[in-house]
Amino acid sequence: MQFAQFDVATFLNAHWQKRPLLIRNPWAAWANPLEPDELAGLACEEGVESRLITHAGGQLALERGPFAEERFGALGKAPWTLLVQAVDHYVPDVAALIEPFRFVPDWRIDDVMVSYANDGGGVGPHFDQYDVFLIQGLGCRRWRVGPVCDAQTPLVPHEDLRLIADFEATGDWILEPGDILYVPPGFAHDGVAVGDDCMTYSVGFRAPSRAELAEAWTAHQVDAMAEDDRYADPDLTPQAHPGEITAEALDRLHGMVLASLADRDAFARWFGHYNSLSKYAETDWRPEEQMEADEVAAMLGEGHGLHRNPAHRFAFIAAGEGVLLFVDGVCRECLGDTAALARDLCAGGEWRGSAQGEALALLTALVNQGSLGFEEED
Repeated sequence: MQFAQFDVATFLNAHWQKRPLLIRNPWAAWANPLEPDELAGLACEEGVESRLITHAGGQLALERGPFAEERFGALGKAPWTLLVQAVDHYVPDVAALIEPFRFVPDWRIDDVMVSYANDGGGVGPHFDQYDVFLIQGLGCRRWRVGPVCDAQTPLVPHEDLRLIADFEATGDWILEPGDILYVPPGFAHDGVAVGDDCMTYSVGFRAPSRAELAEAWTAHQVDAMAEDDRYADPDLTPQAHPGEITAEALDRLHGMVLASLADRDAFARWFGHYNSLSKYAETDWRPEEQMEADEVAAMLGEGHGLHRNPAHRFAFIAAGEGVLLFVDGVCRECLGDTAALARDLCAGGEWRGSAQGEALALLTALVNQGSLGFEEED
């Protein structure tokens, strides 16, 4: 799916991470990509992250999936909302919703969460730490947007939900199918279904915190450090007071720590690995039968195209005359034709062509890893 009208440059300059924006149906031809029953079916499956939020006595309650099919039939008329995470991993038509937003680098894209609500259903006023495009797929939803929140914003005491205690809206809109609301990080927002059969697609983006990066990068470096790499002071001289930790000692200690984290090339390799890890590592996407390189070459020769698995993250980093390709946490050094192939694969879409040598070996490895696959015949 593509936009018929949307000024990316103006959006990035005036709104991205700055202020919300209501975008009235910009699609060339909007069509809801998923039926409510299909979403409910996903919520019943093991390994699919899903939540159900119900309203009772003025209170919100959270249940976590997978759900039994009869649970939905027992919900009744009281407001409720079903939320299913990473639906793009399972439904190609939902994954296609990401394509128009790839003016944001792929490494920042998280997944597409889909919600279904009956009349009055919603998750309550809240704020997120990431950018999100809220696409109205079916029915109508009223969105109210408030001011920027932070860690000091008062929250309603709740065991499972982080709801804003005193929500005051500064913007109020009703979205119809095809409409989009962009909400930057930190902005309070509250969406309530207007009528039944309300479906919303949330295209979310990742923004690693400084704490996450520092903790993970430091842990990675610590794992590689030698036990005998220790503080040393062969130039030690008597000091005025034995109880003082001198400035010279602190400089040396501080330098030891900073030097161990300052290797930018090592950081680049680590971040490519870290950022490309699958969100749901326990899910095995590998094919039932491993393919040999000649089988892959034969399929390509017959005109079959390779498609990326939406659950696997592809990214590359330029490295000298080649690239470092990262797919699902695995780094591969690519040169020449293989580097060109790696760039093509990271661009997305179907890949068709011929390959041999290292390029064919790369495609075969990615097929057997579950990251690439040939489209199944109907």
